[in-house]
Amino acid sequence: MFNGSRTYSPLPSSPSSSRASSSSSSSSSSSSSLPVAPRRSPRALHRHGSLLAQYSSLLESYTEGELRQLISALVERYSQAMNSGGHELPLFPRAGSRRKRARARHKPCALQELEVSVSELGLGYESDETVLFRYCSGTCEAAVRSYDLSLKSMRSRRRIRKEKVRARPCCRPLAYDDDVSFLDAYNRYYTVNELSAKECGCV
Repeated sequence: MFNGSRTYSPLPSSPSSSRASSSSSSSSSSSSSLPVAPRRSPRALHRHGSLLAQYSSLLESYTEGELRQLISALVERYSQAMNSGGHELPLFPRAGSRRKRARARHKPCALQELEVSVSELGLGYESDETVLFRYCSGTCEAAVRSYDLSLKSMRSRRRIRKEKVRARPCCRPLAYDDDVSFLDAYNRYYTVNELSAKECGCV
């Protein structure tokens, strides 16, 4: 229970508050009520507004050149964090990686080579010997002929349905390198022919 002479009002000097205090003191003997606390705005809004004001005043103090340096430094730090194992999405799309992928897609058909073990060839031999495996890689967009265009049109019109046909040239070996000989894990001697490509082309 609270004493009737103790009042809680946001504006104690106003006439309405004095009338409310006198009425509450006269009716305190008959009934009691909880005091009404003054309304306060949430503290989070005050903090948020003050932070925004601080940041806006801080940014306004920078020149355009200093803002550019600040943004470039932030982007550089973010890219370093990404390269060190971060899992966030990058702030900006990497134009360099897109250009690399575009160049890889439109790279012309050419001969490539890779040093692998005989076991990695997938031919069923167990051997730790290494061989130089040459293969063909690249696109054949420049080698498209009227045949390929017509075949693609026939497939789109469903004139050719059941047959498995390729409507574009493929980068394949035109000639093969010399035979490859090796010893397997049991000292058995083997020779494999037409293993590595010697010349590539679009067929």
